[in-house]
Amino acid sequence: MSDAATSTATPAWLLTDTPGLCQCGLGGTRRKASFLERTITGSSELLRQTMFSEDMARRNGLLQRVDPRAKLLGMLVLLVAAGLVHHIPTLLVMYARALVLAWASRLPLGFFIKRVWLFIPIFTLVVVAPATLSVVTPGDIVVPLWSWHGQQQGLTAQGLTSAALVTSRVAVSISLVVLVTVTTPWTKLLTGLRSLGLPRIFVLVIGMAYRYLFLLLESVTEMYQARTSRSLGKVRHDGSARSFVGASAGALVGKANHLAEEVHQAMVARGYRGEARILDQLRWRAVDLVLLAAAVAGAALVVLGDRLLVR
Repeated sequence: MSDAATSTATPAWLLTDTPGLCQCGLGGTRRKASFLERTITGSSELLRQTMFSEDMARRNGLLQRVDPRAKLLGMLVLLVAAGLVHHIPTLLVMYARALVLAWASRLPLGFFIKRVWLFIPIFTLVVVAPATLSVVTPGDIVVPLWSWHGQQQGLTAQGLTSAALVTSRVAVSISLVVLVTVTTPWTKLLTGLRSLGLPRIFVLVIGMAYRYLFLLLESVTEMYQARTSRSLGKVRHDGSARSFVGASAGALVGKANHLAEEVHQAMVARGYRGEARILDQLRWRAVDLVLLAAAVAGAALVVLGDRLLVR
């Protein structure tokens, strides 16, 4: 083929030499994620953590081999004991035992600790923080902050002790609940709750809400990704964005209602009569009774030891 034919068939912009972009041309400021984007990302992270928890519930650990009813009763006894304790060292001993149980159940300690302490600073510390001030809890001021009519005001030793006690109690309680929920498959946990006398409608609502909440979160993620993939430039938070959020919320409610009807009809067609059933029937074994007795004995020793600290 001649050069004239080639130049005629090839576009001119392909034949023009253009300089390559250097690294400075590719630079730029990183866009800060919006509140909606951070919420969607957090929802996706919650989905991944839930799937990871289901995998951990099927590991060959100590608590994974125990009947869910024994774990629920033992957790209840230990929660009552944690509520009756009035000294921080006793609560620290209970928390250390929870870490030992997590290790024996083959749970990643980093994941377990972060899952427990993620909620404590957000809720507990915010609630008990005012109690550390001298204007709320009078006592010996250890950290002066300001003066009021010639008197020092700040953090008191009594207030800090009370805040540490409440925070430790909440940490122990959440650790026990996380131990049971992470080491037990969700269907077996619901069956155990029903076997212990929890009302049937309550178990049904919990099971459906837990199962399909993540499906709706996934639908929200897909709707947001579909919008961002069709948007050019920076998304403006104006009237059109609010209209999109309102329309998406309405579509999500309609989808949830339609999904609930379809799921209920499918369950009824397959013989569902309101009882949560699993393939493996729950049976009490010797190891379950031993663990339950150990939990009761441990709770009694914790309460007795805490009473001895008073003397």
